[in-house]
Amino acid sequence: MRLRLTALFVTLAMSAARAAPAPQPVDIPLASGVLHAQLYKPEGAGPFPTVIALHGCGGLGSHSDAVLPRYRDWAERLLKAGNAVLWPDSYGSRELGPQCRVKEMHVKARRERVADVAATRAWLMKQSWVARDRVSLMGWANGASALLWAVRPQSGARDLTPDFRAAIAFYPDCRISAGLGWSTRVPTLVLIGADDDVSSPPACRQMVEGAHGRSALARIVVYPGAYHDFDRANTPLHAAGGSNDAAAPERGHLGTDAEARAESQKDVAEWLAR
Repeated sequence: MRLRLTALFVTLAMSAARAAPAPQPVDIPLASGVLHAQLYKPEGAGPFPTVIALHGCGGLGSHSDAVLPRYRDWAERLLKAGNAVLWPDSYGSRELGPQCRVKEMHVKARRERVADVAATRAWLMKQSWVARDRVSLMGWANGASALLWAVRPQSGARDLTPDFRAAIAFYPDCRISAGLGWSTRVPTLVLIGADDDVSSPPACRQMVEGAHGRSALARIVVYPGAYHDFDRANTPLHAAGGSNDAAAPERGHLGTDAEARAESQKDVAEWLAR
């Protein structure tokens, strides 16, 4: 019986792997060099709403996967909702591996990664299958921190093409932005766990609340009981020493990363559909 169940599990896993769409490699010109990216696109001519998705400090892929499973899961979810999804590879394009434990990062969120966002957006504006007025930004961790820099009014595009429709930042490091008086020129949603012990929920709340009245719409959702990387399908890794945002607005007693992950999927869908 156990062997039969194992065989069934393997068969289902292989079927799921075959059903998963493969991304298309894309090369985007930079001022110096080329930015490699992975594109998930619905079938047909479009035009499609499109999401520029920014990976975290662990990078976009690995030796065996062009796109890591946690990012592939998001790409497939967005694809099913009718979106194209483009993942620029900020580290692999510069022949760098994961940067999470690198003391001196050569690819900075506020500099190279913002330039990558601008180049990706410029490339998308030239594609006939893109709904140019429905291009949004999503980012995770270091990618979310880059997003916060990319949507500041000072980083606005100077051409006549439409700006980003929306932005969604998963657990960014808000401490620098909060101290600089951050604001955004596009509707921006920040999603973070109350027990995030890597990023700072209080700093993110301070950053968003400080932008009210002098910014485009900015909103924060703090998920009670959730940690950093709460949207991953497996158990998240926690840093030593937790942080608790006792003053954050409650959204019911979620209690687990799995529940926060489900809530975040709804929040993302609603924000992109605005």
